[in-house]
Amino acid sequence: QVQLVESGGGLVQAGGSLRLSCAASGIIFSIKTMSWYRQAPGGQRELVALINSTGSTKYADSVTGRFTISRDSVKNTVYLQMNSLKPGDTAIYYCNSVLAYKSGSSWYNWWGQGTQVTVSS
Repeated sequence: QVQLVESGGGLVQAGGSLRLSCAASGIIFSIKTMSWYRQAPGGQRELVALINSTGSTKYADSVTGRFTISRDSVKNTVYLQMNSLKPGDTAIYYCNSVLAYKSGSSWYNWWGQGTQVTVSS
């Protein structure tokens, strides 16, 4: 019913930049939040950045000042601009969206398939 398709991952040297994109498609009435999580090898999935329907944002302390989340509500797309990347940012990055299918329905949680970001030292 809903697909979240991520793009933009890859290999970059420390200090470099990458921009991730995530497009939501399918039966979507309203999107409450769109966010990025990441999971490093052997680690737990953690919130990186979130943006809600009003444009308010939230960041993990470890990326504040380096990463910027933005959203195109018309295209149902969220972006993550990542600057000053560090080897510690290496992880699989997952897009997440909390959305409703129709007016008055419950909110549902959807995940993308993930995109690998590797930062070399």
